[in-house]
Amino acid sequence: MILDVGKVAPHQTYNLLIGLVAPRPIAWITSVDLVGNVNAAPFSAYNYVGTDPPIVAIGVGNRPGPGVIGKDTARNIRETGEFVINVVNEELAERMVLCAVDFPPGVEELAIAKLETAPSSLVSVPRILESPASLECRELTTMEIGRSRVILGQVVAIHVKDEFVDPSGPYIRAEQLHAVGRMNGKGAYVRTRDAFFHIPRMNYQEWLAREKS
Repeated sequence: MILDVGKVAPHQTYNLLIGLVAPRPIAWITSVDLVGNVNAAPFSAYNYVGTDPPIVAIGVGNRPGPGVIGKDTARNIRETGEFVINVVNEELAERMVLCAVDFPPGVEELAIAKLETAPSSLVSVPRILESPASLECRELTTMEIGRSRVILGQVVAIHVKDEFVDPSGPYIRAEQLHAVGRMNGKGAYVRTRDAFFHIPRMNYQEWLAREKS
């Protein structure tokens, strides 16, 4: 199969991309509007793209239908300049999906999902208390490209529950955190529980030694 993306409907390209660029981490974003209402929504077009300074990128499409109507998360970030990315593990996966429902205005996703919030340390947006880890972020820029927005944010603080931190690095005890990833667009997710395998990275001298042995 060969798909010329210039000759097909956008949803066909979308269906293939989200199944091939996988598994993807999930940015469960909390944001607030100008009057302080908290919004929570998951996005899987997400990753870190820099560490000095620490930068994350999130892709947020417009709402379906004609016209350019941004989603609440994109609008809130544009208006306040702040947001929090909350990590999703197995225990929270179903409640995260609840927050993806297109509820009518005025409905609080966090209340529907029976989730609590806690104050952040450097930004005004609260984090999800039950999440194993949260990244406090400030918007660097938002690029509008077609019907999508690419939001770049700088991570200014990181919360991680103590049981998931190996202080020797510090490193994340990923085998215990049990994060989940997004797969295709048919409701498929992937677990990381009992799924790790390790391949040590070699330097050039180690590679030479291996080739000679």
